[in-house]
Order: sequence, then C-alpha cells, then structure tokens
Amino acid sequence: WPILKIFDIWVNRVVFLGLIVFGFFVFWQISRKIQPKKSEDLTEKPQMLRRIFEPKLKIKEISDNKSRSLTGAMALPELKTKPIPQGMKPSIYKKPPLDLLEIDRGEPVTGDIRNNLAIIKKTLETFGIPVEMGEVSVGPSVTQYTLKPAEGIKLSKITTLNNDLSLALATHPIRIEAPIPGQSLVGIEIPNKVRTQVRLRNLFESPEFQNSTGPGLVFALGRDVAGKALFADLTRMPHLLVAGSTGTGKTICLNSIILSLIYRNSPEVMRLILVDPKRVEFPVYQDIPHLLSPVIFDAQKSINTFKWLISEMERRFDVLSQAHARDIARYNEIMLKQSQEPLSYIVLIVDELADLMAARGREVEGSIVRLAQMARAVGIHLIVATQRPSVEVITGLIKANITSRITFQVASQVDSRTVLDTAGAEKLLGLGDMLFVSAEVQKPKRIQAAYASDKEVKKVVNYIKSQNKTEESPQELAQELGKNLEEKERFDFIVGGEDPLYEEAKRVVIEAKKASASLLQRRLRVGYARAARLIDILEEKGEVGPGEGAKP
Repeated sequence: WPILKIFDIWVNRVVFLGLIVFGFFVFWQISRKIQPKKSEDLTEKPQMLRRIFEPKLKIKEISDNKSRSLTGAMALPELKTKPIPQGMKPSIYKKPPLDLLEIDRGEPVTGDIRNNLAIIKKTLETFGIPVEMGEVSVGPSVTQYTLKPAEGIKLSKITTLNNDLSLALATHPIRIEAPIPGQSLVGIEIPNKVRTQVRLRNLFESPEFQNSTGPGLVFALGRDVAGKALFADLTRMPHLLVAGSTGTGKTICLNSIILSLIYRNSPEVMRLILVDPKRVEFPVYQDIPHLLSPVIFDAQKSINTFKWLISEMERRFDVLSQAHARDIARYNEIMLKQSQEPLSYIVLIVDELADLMAARGREVEGSIVRLAQMARAVGIHLIVATQRPSVEVITGLIKANITSRITFQVASQVDSRTVLDTAGAEKLLGLGDMLFVSAEVQKPKRIQAAYASDKEVKKVVNYIKSQNKTEESPQELAQELGKNLEEKERFDFIVGGEDPLYEEAKRVVIEAKKASASLLQRRLRVGYARAARLIDILEEKGEVGPGEGAKP
C-alpha cells in the first residue's frame, strides 16, 4: 500500500479506525433524521448560548380591572357624576360615552438624540458660548433640548443663533425658548421626524379632566412639549381669541372645545350660540339640545345676537344685584338653597370674525368689547376665531379685553406680534401646533392641539340627538332670542335702512339753520360717510333743500 509506506504501521491503523468510527457516526445521524419525530421531541429546546446570555425578564400580570380589549384600547373609565343639589331638577341628559372617540395614533420619532446634543454644544462653543447640556423632553410634535449657559453669557447671544443652529442640525424651523418658565435653562425645540396624533379620548380619560371641580366649563387644550395633558377653564379666562392662517387647525380646535363642553355639561348648565359666516363648519351641531338658537350664518342676525346678549347681560346683572350675589356661581348656590332654578352659562362661539368685521365692523367691535368687559360675572363667555390676524380685525380694544389667546401658525412675525405681542408663532409647524397665553400663563406655552375628526364629531352629535330627545317647549332664553332675531329683521326690512340718528340730526339742522356733513360730524361725533348719508336722508324727506356747491 502506498499509504503504509509513508507512515508507520500503527499510525495507519489508528487513522483507519478513526475513519470507520466517523463513518458509523454519520450513518447513525442520517438514520435518525429519516425517522418521524415524536410529539415530545417537537418542543424547541433552548440553545446553550441563548440560555446563558438571554436576559431574564419577568412578565407582569395584568389585573382584570386594567385589562385591555382586543383592539388594544384601555378599558373605559366611568365618568363620575356629582349628586344633584336640592332644588335642582334632575337632568335627563345622557352624556356620550368615550368609545365614540379614537385613541392617540403613532409614536414620536426624534432621530439621534445624542448626535443632536453634540451638534448643539459644538455649534454654541464655536461662537464662544460654553454650555452644559441638560434633559431632553420628547413631545408629540417637537423635542426640547435644554441647556444651561455659563455665567456671564447673555441670552440674546443664544437667541440670535437660531439660523446657525438650524443649519447645523439640518432642521427647519427650530424655536428657542430663553429662559424656560420656572427653570434657569434655555430650551431648543426641534421638530420630530414623525409626529404623534393627539386625540380627545386619551385627554378625556385623564384624571385632571374627570375630577376637575367648578362649574364645568373645562376643555382640553392638548399636550405640551413634554407630553403632559393640558386643560383650561373658560370661567377663569373668561374669553378666548383663536387666530392663525388657513389650514393650521383653528376649526378643529373649536370642534374639540365644543366636544369638551358638551361631554361635561348638560343643557341645563350650559347653552351654546354658534355663529358661522362660512356656513360649512357648524351645521353639524344643528338641533343639539345645547343650542339656544339654530346656527347663525347671516351678519345681521349676528349683530342682533350680540344686542340680545348685551340685554341679557344687563338683565342678569339686575337679578344678581337683587339677590346680593357677586357672580353667577354665588347666585346659583343661593338659588339651589332656596329650591329655585339656577342660571345657565352661555358660550358664544364665532368661527370667522373677519367677515363680521368687514360687514359691520364698528357694531361688532363695540358689542364684543362691552361683553368682554362685563359679561364674565353673569356667566356669558366669548370664543372668537379668525384667520386674518391683522389690526383691522383684532383691534386694540379687542386685544385689551380678551387676554387669553391661542395662536396657530401665522405667515409673518408681524401677525404673531399682532396676536401675542411677541414673535414665535411664525416658527410653528402647523397641523395643530399652537402657542397659548392667558392671564395665568404669561409667557406663550407651546402645545400640540387635540385632533377631532369629522367622523368623531358626527358620532357624538348623532348620539346626543338620539339619546336626548325632549318634547318640552323651548326655554325662555331660546324664546327671547328667537323673538329678538325676528323682530329686528322685520324692523330693518320695514324701515328700509333709516339711520337711528335721523331725529337728532334733524334737530341739529333746525337749530343751526344750516345743513352740512361737517356740522353733523362735529355735533353727532360720527364719520363723514354716516354724516353725508344723514344729509341725503334729510333731503329725501324734504327737511332741507338741494345742495348749492360748497355753500351749506
């Protein structure tokens, strides 16, 4: 054998013996795989490496009261009901359930947080600003990176580097909050790559909304940059201005406010008046029991509504003064102790103020200012929205009397200063990203507003209509408002547009023995257009002769 000549005889025998044993082992393994496996052998046995390095995690048992449904949503908590005070009629209003609404969707994706921290620190150090990076808060739409500058560094040096940080992070737009209210830190807010959709159901399930005390005019705002749910009380505002460009979320914000109010309050506690000059946003709420009147579309009816609210405000002041009550809350306590009906809150919501200001600007402004100054004590509150945040619509008087404001994304810094008196709204992301300021929140707070889809709104409205059918006659407030609207319209139609200052203008002209537009401007304190119109009416009535050029 040639192989035997290469190695020793005993070495060759050992090699051949090993080959025979190896062949037998291979044959045995093949025969095992051909045989069918038994049921106990089908169970997968963990490998040795997996058993060594696999982390030992314990599965937490879920109790029955916290079990989830098949759809993955949490079990719905039951809304707590307060006992009915003595003297108040039991309400037959059935509140809509929370399962009509949808839960939050998606998880925020922030990108590489460690890399962003390093970029921010390096960029600031490049410009000679040493900083110490702090905590990172991940919100629904933005991620806030906090930092603390070294001593002797002016905050203005950091805020002026907005564009440089945006270039270094390859993200636009970013917003710098210097300093963060209540902290000695500076916040840099960077948009998330994927945003979370904040829904009303998760907000309504929170204990802050269900256990809130007071009359109940609490509504959901959304979630802040740290993901915390935020709510506001309309009785403490007491009025609200909503502004922003087209398509940024104003109408959805109004829908979420309305849903919050009707989820908590029955028609005996709160009534709504909806004004919709655009005619397409609020008709879905038609015929719900909370409405004092059908949804108002006409500018003249809107003016009549403001006038009726002013007269109702004065009537309520007389009622409160007779009862020696300081406000509506104290008056309702007295009435309930005496087994009498309390007063209900009235909320007026105007979807587009710019259209009313263009049609009847002076009357609308005067009515809003008077209601905003005095109506809080008697339970009348205003929510006004506009997509044109300019000084022609949001005048100085309106701003001075409505201190609580919500601003969505606007086109320029000028519009932001018009609403908030500060810049920042032009750097928002849209789609519900907003800034909120009130008497309690002096510095604008960034919030991702809750989203209420048309499907959810229709579900809630249809449930309220089907479960709260009443055959009772309309209440006194609704009857008075309806009569006021009809009488005002009939009066305007019969008179044909005669100015209410006609008699006074006639007396001024007779006393002065001359007639001119400038005379009426000085005596009646009106504009030139109205004074010239009064001269034309006097001429049509035959009180004055035709004009002779510039001679009065």
